Amino acid sequence: MKKLKWGFIGCGDVTETKSGPAFSMIPNSEVVAVMSRNADKAKDYARRHNIPHWYTDAQELIDDVDVNAIYIATPPSSHATFAVMAMQAGKPCYIEKPLAANYDECVRINRVSERTGVPCFVAYYRRELPYFKKVKELINGGAVGNVLNIQIRFACPPHEVDYNAPSKLPWRLQPDIAGGGYFYDLAAHQLDFLQQLFGIITEAKGMHANRRGIYDKVEDSVSACFLFENGLPGSGSWTFVSHPSAKEDRIYVIGDKGTLKFSTFTYEPILLLTTEGEKEIVIDPPAVVQLPLITKVAKTLLELDTCDCTSISATPTNWVMDRILDKF
Repeated sequence: MKKLKWGFIGCGDVTETKSGPAFSMIPNSEVVAVMSRNADKAKDYARRHNIPHWYTDAQELIDDVDVNAIYIATPPSSHATFAVMAMQAGKPCYIEKPLAANYDECVRINRVSERTGVPCFVAYYRRELPYFKKVKELINGGAVGNVLNIQIRFACPPHEVDYNAPSKLPWRLQPDIAGGGYFYDLAAHQLDFLQQLFGIITEAKGMHANRRGIYDKVEDSVSACFLFENGLPGSGSWTFVSHPSAKEDRIYVIGDKGTLKFSTFTYEPILLLTTEGEKEIVIDPPAVVQLPLITKVAKTLLELDTCDCTSISATPTNWVMDRILDKF
């Protein structure tokens, strides 16, 4: 492949600033088509981003002879369908996380990728961000010594849209579309990155509840415990309807020589606490946060690099979340 010509299936908010611009910032990569079921939205997006073709049908975009790679930026329930369509057409995919709405659909994607030989990548972009690479460097360098325990602590107040009528709730609170609630959307990033640090999680259990009843189809609070393949235990607590005073976004890596604290979504300073005192490390994310990962994916497709953020590597995160939510 000499030049990547991307077709976007979906053109929601994530494509405006987090991901979309990156595809045209990379040498020998451009966006040539976009698809939305809403014709006005697709046409407007194409106009604003100087994209020559727009569609309202995903198959038509996939069949476009000018398109040779597909970015799937739709809610999780349609990821497997579009990925299979693209790979069967011989066109590699880059899919928004989580890989799919459940573990079984992840397995389906992997089987088709293996059968067709067409690669499939997933947007766990924190793997390539300098902030998280620094976290990995500190841990692998022994900054906290032997790691003893992992703790995820996440709490945030409800969003205004969470109070909408059931028929108007955001898609992230519609389990048939999202796979779960905010847990399935946000915890995916945390659990994926931790598995890049410590290996695959082989055991996971959880308890979940809807404590405030603001929305009634999915959990608003989750507690879990899990075990990595190396025997390291971890735990997590998530609540998406807390009082503002409880707001927190922290992961604690507790070792026998110190503790490392970092955030997943707010990029708060990384804190290293040892007997020598406290060290604060500030690393801001790039303006287009998915650019480092998309660059690596593009270079891989152009045979200039190797990206391991594949559908196979992303599947264990869905397995863990399904275990925690008792979806098996």
